[in-house]
Amino acid sequence: MAPERRAECIAAIELFPNKLWAAVKEMGQEQLETPYRPGGWSVRQLVHHIADSHGQSLHRFKLALTEDRPTIKPYKEALWAEHADARTMALEPSFGIIAGTHARWVVLMRSMAPPEYDRAFYHPEQQREISLAEALELYVWHSAHHLRHINALKERMGWK
Repeated sequence: MAPERRAECIAAIELFPNKLWAAVKEMGQEQLETPYRPGGWSVRQLVHHIADSHGQSLHRFKLALTEDRPTIKPYKEALWAEHADARTMALEPSFGIIAGTHARWVVLMRSMAPPEYDRAFYHPEQQREISLAEALELYVWHSAHHLRHINALKERMGWK
């Protein structure tokens, strides 16, 4: 990963919590219960999913930095999104998780030496190693992907 691209990715991770909050902060309860696509998660579930997922990613970074090619524990994200916390809770607790996770993650990544981005964890469901450089790119994509879901829903529904 080129230093310039790494800096861009870290900046995207740093800015994401504010972009996500800006996208949802004015939404009412009915809007938060609206699925972003037919059969998809509600906006509420999506935000709680992001807190779960990005927390897992920070944990995976730390495992890869402190262990030799650790095997991570996958989780059933679709089932996690069906629990009462993801379906009913206010967004603020998950925003605390997202903001705190991203703040810590950014400090960690900015402190990493370039060779540390080659460290990896083993993903048993994918049956392959994932380097931290690849994981960073994946979570930049993941952040933008879910933000697009929310913004596209708002546009379709005329909520802007």
